[in-house]
Amino acid sequence: MIPLISVTADRKTSAQIKKEISKVIDSGSYILGKNLERFEGEFAKLIGVKEAIGVANGTDALSLSLRALGVGPGDKVLTVSFTSPFTSIAIVEEGAIPVYCDVDPNTWNIDLVDCEKKIDKQVKAIMPVHIYGNPCDMKAINSFAKKHKLFVIEDACQAHSASFGGRRVGAFGNAAGFSFYPTKNLGGIGDGGIITTNDLSLAKKLRLLRHGGQTKRFWHVYKGKNSRLDEIQAATLSVKIRGFKNQQNNRAKILQRYRQGLKNTPVVFQQQYPGSKSANHLCVIRVPKRD
Repeated sequence: MIPLISVTADRKTSAQIKKEISKVIDSGSYILGKNLERFEGEFAKLIGVKEAIGVANGTDALSLSLRALGVGPGDKVLTVSFTSPFTSIAIVEEGAIPVYCDVDPNTWNIDLVDCEKKIDKQVKAIMPVHIYGNPCDMKAINSFAKKHKLFVIEDACQAHSASFGGRRVGAFGNAAGFSFYPTKNLGGIGDGGIITTNDLSLAKKLRLLRHGGQTKRFWHVYKGKNSRLDEIQAATLSVKIRGFKNQQNNRAKILQRYRQGLKNTPVVFQQQYPGSKSANHLCVIRVPKRD
């Protein structure tokens, strides 16, 4: 049987990771150090944004984004149920209410026609999910959000390097959350996440919130949480990001082989919007007789 995924690195990458971890151990700096600062810069460059803020996991990336934007108790957030449960968990964790919208039958991404039906005065944000790494129509979503004065938080936890109209997902909304869980395309050797944004003031607030909301030692101005991407994970991800482009190209080639080999069968693949490029996190299909 072919395994769904292998979380172990190749021999060369594994050796490089061990070398970097050894440096972290010897440094005595394990939290909010130079490795995190370096990786945040590397990831921001990959996505094409001004700021990236490392946090403990993808769920925190989404919940802290909501918190920093002031979305909380009693507010509603438009999203989809066709996603990981942690999308909803992030919303509920902030005291907000997830409002589930339908998905497009072809792309399986959020359907703005159904979103329009569910708008009311309590809706403060929309959280589109780039499911399986397939980009949502971010141009249409941003227009919809502008019309209804909503914040946009992208759930890009499965969409590292995916793009829409030549622009990487994670660069469209007020903020976006990514996960570095080991099974992700870019995964660590433990939990991890990151928030991307082009809003410098929002980034500054997020850096405070991830560190307990303190502006200086023991001076907690905001209701923050303990959510930091540690130095070992940052060092590991800095190694893995070097070969990420080649890895993504290989995933795309493999998916194309599946599409070509199964084109004359009842298998239906997830479709993409024109001008978009999936991260190909998973190859999920539809068939008339699933079992």
